[in-house]
This record gives sequence, C-alpha cells and structure tokens, in this order.
Amino acid sequence: MDFNQRLQRAVERGQSRRDAELQAKSQALMTEEQLRALHSQSRLELSDHIDAGLHQLADTFPGFTFQTVATPDGFGAKISRDDLRSRGGKPLTHEYSHLEFIVRSYTPRHLFEISCRGAIANKEVLQRTHYQVLDRLDTDTFREQVDHWILEYAEKFAAA
Repeated sequence: MDFNQRLQRAVERGQSRRDAELQAKSQALMTEEQLRALHSQSRLELSDHIDAGLHQLADTFPGFTFQTVATPDGFGAKISRDDLRSRGGKPLTHEYSHLEFIVRSYTPRHLFEISCRGAIANKEVLQRTHYQVLDRLDTDTFREQVDHWILEYAEKFAAA
C-alpha cells in the first residue's frame, strides 16, 4: 500500500470519527418536539402548584377571588380583591390588591420562565421573574420559588 492510499484511509477514518461524534451529540441533545413536550408538561405541573398556593392564600385572607389567566405571553392564575377604605377620617378610597403568576409560553429560545407581580392597596410590592434552560430544567426549584413569592406577598399583605 503506497502513501496516497494510506493517506486516503486516514482521511476516511477521521471523517467517520467526526460523523460518529456528531451523531452522538445530536442524540444527546433534545429535539425540538421533546423540548416542547417538556415545556408543556412542566407548565401544567407548575400551574397546578400555583393554583393550589393561590387558593390557600385566598382562603387565608377572605375577600380575594381566584382567576385563571390566559394571555399571549402565557398562562397562569391570579387572586385579586377590591376594597373601599377610609383612613384617618378621609373619604372612602378604592384600593386594589392582586397577586398574579404567569408561566411564559414556549419559545425557540428553549427557556422555561415564570413571572410574578403583586400589588397591595394600589402599590406594586412584587415583580419577579425566574427562568431556566429547558434541557436543564428543575421544576422543584420553580415550586420553591413560587412558594417563596406567595409567602413574601402574604407577609406584606398582613403587614399592610
């Protein structure tokens, strides 16, 4: 076998090795369909957790009403209440309080994201966002974050 034949075989072996490595990497990465399915499953799971937490909060502070939220940005839930209050002999004022969670819709950026906004007596007291890359998603972290935000809001509402 002359040098040209050995060179050609070496090139073929190198190309075969490269193709095998690329195939292994592509199998390791999640496909778009798998990522979309993971996002949907995680969104449903987290939405149930959010609903349960908001219902508990609404039961703790009577007067809140629960709503499911569907926006172009995503899906979620919210509790809200309207109060009329007179403080220090002043005329009645309308005060609005709410706590809202949105699980963002699937995007090609492959992120799983939730956002939370809350107001007490017409003043915004919470605005938070948490996200993770889908292929490294840990839903327990999101559940803990939701619980933390609900407890933070409850503490602020009780103090108001």
